[in-house]
Order: sequence, then C-alpha cells, then structure tokens
Amino acid sequence: MARSSRPIPARVRILAAILAVACVGLAIVGSVTFWVQREGVVRGVEERLESQVKALQALAADADVQEIPPEVRDATPAAEATDVVDPSDYTTIDGYLEAVVARLVPARNEASLGLIDGEARWLPRTLSGFDISKDEAFLERVVDETASGRTKEGTAVTDHGALKYIAIPVTMPSDPRHGLYVRAINLSAELQPVTIAMTTYVVAALVVLAAIAVVGWFVTGRLLSPIRHLRETADAISITDLSLRLSPQGNDDIADLSRTVNSMLDRLEGSVDGQRQLLDDVRHELKTPITIVRGHLELMNPRDATDVASAREIGIAELDRLARLVEDIDLLAAVEGESYTMTEVDLAELTTRVGELVAVIPGHVWTVEAQASGMTAGDLDRLLQAWVQLADNAAKYTPAGSPIEIGSSLDAAGARLWVRDHGPGIPPASRHRIFRRFDRAHGKRSVGGSGLGLAIVDAIAKGHGGSCAVTDTQGGGATFTIHLPPVEPDLPAPVRAGDVVLQREASA
Repeated sequence: MARSSRPIPARVRILAAILAVACVGLAIVGSVTFWVQREGVVRGVEERLESQVKALQALAADADVQEIPPEVRDATPAAEATDVVDPSDYTTIDGYLEAVVARLVPARNEASLGLIDGEARWLPRTLSGFDISKDEAFLERVVDETASGRTKEGTAVTDHGALKYIAIPVTMPSDPRHGLYVRAINLSAELQPVTIAMTTYVVAALVVLAAIAVVGWFVTGRLLSPIRHLRETADAISITDLSLRLSPQGNDDIADLSRTVNSMLDRLEGSVDGQRQLLDDVRHELKTPITIVRGHLELMNPRDATDVASAREIGIAELDRLARLVEDIDLLAAVEGESYTMTEVDLAELTTRVGELVAVIPGHVWTVEAQASGMTAGDLDRLLQAWVQLADNAAKYTPAGSPIEIGSSLDAAGARLWVRDHGPGIPPASRHRIFRRFDRAHGKRSVGGSGLGLAIVDAIAKGHGGSCAVTDTQGGGATFTIHLPPVEPDLPAPVRAGDVVLQREASA
C-alpha cells in the first residue's frame, strides 16, 4: 500500500503566505520607486539636451527634433554658454564650431564635439566629462543620421555605456563644408545613483524578509501551540480515559476553541459514563431473573407435574419482567435522544386528561386538586407520559386505599405538574438518587417495575428545559413535581408610520 505524502504543516503554510505577501509588497514599492526615480533622471537628461537645441536654434531653426526614447534619462544640470554666440560674426564653420564647443562646456557625465565633414575637429578645452572623439562607430552613426540636414536626437550603446545624444548640423553660405555639433550624456553614469539605491533597497528587503521569516516562525509557533496541544490531547484520549482537558489561556479565538473542546469532552465523558452505568445496571438487573429461572429449572422434578407447572409460572413471570425491562430501556433511550415537538399546551386540558387516565389505576382514590389556567410550551404526548408515570409510581409505593392528588399551577416562574401521595415518603438522603436508572429509595423490588420510571420522567422534564423534584407532603408522603420553564412572550410587531397615521385619522 502506497504511503500518503505528509501534509504541509499549517505553521509553514502561514509563514509562506506572510512571506509571499511581504515579497509582493516590497517588489511593488521597489518597482514604483525605481520607475519614478528613473523617470526623473531621464526627464533631466532630455531637458539638458533640449537646452542645446535652444542654444543653437539660430542654426537649427528648421531642425526636426525626434522624441526621446523613454529608456534613457538623467538629472545633471546642463552647462550654458557664458555669452551669446552669433553666427553672423563668423565666416567659416571652423570658427563657429570652435566658439560653440569652447563656450558650451560639458558638465559631468557629458561630452561635446565639433565635426567637419565627418571628422572630429573641436573638443572642449576643459574636459570635465568624457571623450567621444575616438568612438568611430558612434561618429559614423551620427553623421549618417544627419546627412539630410536635420537635427537628430537618439540613444546609442557605446564603450562608454548608453549615451543619449543630440546631433545638430551646421552650415554656412560662405563655407561649402558640412559641420556637425554633437552633445552626448552618459545615461549609465547618470542612472548609477538610482541603480545603487535600488541595489541597497534589494539588500535591505532581503534582510527584512529574513527578519520576518525568523520572527514569523516563532510567532506562528506560539499561536499554533494550543492547536498542537489540542491535537496531542485528542491523540491521548481513549475510551478508557476521558479525563484529559485543555488549559485555555487568554480570550482569543483559540482559547474559545479550547473551552468548546473541553465542554465537548465533558459531554462525551458524561455520555460514556451514562452508557457504562446503564450497562452495569442492565447486567445487574438481568442477573436476578436469570438466576431465579435457572435455579428453579435445576431444582425442578420433571416427573412431578406440580413442580413443572410451578417452575413454568415462575419462568414466564421472570421473562415478562425482562420484557418490561427491555421496553423501559428502549423508552428511556427514546426520550433521551429524540427531539421534542414543541407546541402550545393548554394546562387545563392537560390536567383534565391526566385525571381521566389515572382514575382507572386501582387501589387508590384519585383527586384533581388544582387546575391551572393558561398555556405552556411542550410536547403533549411526552408530558402526558411523564405525568402518568409519576402517578403510577405513587400508586406502587403507597398503601392501598390511600388518597393521591394531582394538580397543576402556572406563575411567572413557569408551569408545575405535580402528584401528591400520602405514603411513607422519601428520606432526604435518598432524594438525590431516586431519578437514577434502576434506583429505588427503599430498595424494594417487590412492587414490580424496572426501576426506570423516574429516570424516564426526569429525562422528559430535562428535554423540555425543566426539571423534576420531590418534596415532603404535609402530614406524610411525597410530592413529585415537574417544573417547566416559562413561555417567552412574543415581541409586539413593529408599528409602521403609515399605521399610526391611519389610526390617528380614524380616531379623528
């Protein structure tokens, strides 16, 4: 048989979910931050290049400056000319480009160059940036792109890195040569602070994730420890030992779960104890008739007809008692396990009906002494059964010919259904156990019955949310009372504003 794979522990799944959410959050924040900073750098680079176009707009008034690609940007302020360079002051392109290159000094991470007929001729005297005059591939590219005489702005990848450049053609009527002014900004260098910041952010994010993982591991372990204790306790509980309980701590959901499980274990232990007690009682009750029948059969003389008939009568009587015992056990199981059909019960009609039923029980004078007027909530059939059972129990344990009264009452505390006899009564020390299964206050078994009658009555009363109690009867005897809880009054229906208006109009 293939072994099933072990499920992933809840602790690991919770921690993985926390780390996943943290990773997504840090990634979103980092991406947005990087994008915003990079956009700022690129916009600065574009503005610096555009300033070159404005500085030379006298020569490039008809230039078509293309849109700057979004992948290249920077933020270092562009250098400006110390004075205005007027093209009319120059007769050759050489002189003009020399003046422009000398006065528009490139800043850090910038380069400028003057070309005549595709050859580098003029470099800034103060080289604060970098030199692009030796990059033949780049120079050929810008010469080809400006062959039409239009200003070109673009991006190129060179040995210096990614360059954002602008190339402005320069022509003069008196000079047939073709001049070209090139200005470039090293995007890789301009973006280096952003890259360093993002690298630092990634390292810090990894450290934060590691800290979250360590702290989360211990925190989830502590939070899940009650559940782990619950599992260990459940594993340790067996049918022979149901005494183990959890120790809830705090007021959170897990503590509530622990208390709920403890309550469930209490009910389970009580149910198991009740079943054990029932089995012990049934075993005890079965021993006596079995012993009696077996003893008479062993002592019976099969050749003596009188002895055979006597043994037969005794055996049938004991078997009848066993049959009643089984029926009562079945009835007790039914009243303890079923759900009651709760309806409104008229106490006066219920009392009258019980009086008619008990009147046929021989040997006593039955009287309906009190009859309540009102309604209670309950299962009519089960209440009849419980009340008649109390009357039958009183008839069995009181002297023949003694009077027995029944009655009902209703007040704010609820309804009471009682049976009052004038027999020997119940000693106070025995009242706590007479509602147990197979228990009798005086230990008498000669009166017949299974010993389950009062247990059935008590189960029916508890099924209605009430109880059954016994008190002394004035002058001697016992009074058994079934207490039923009061009926909750129905709340009045909400009054609508329209109804109030109609009532006022009607009264007017």
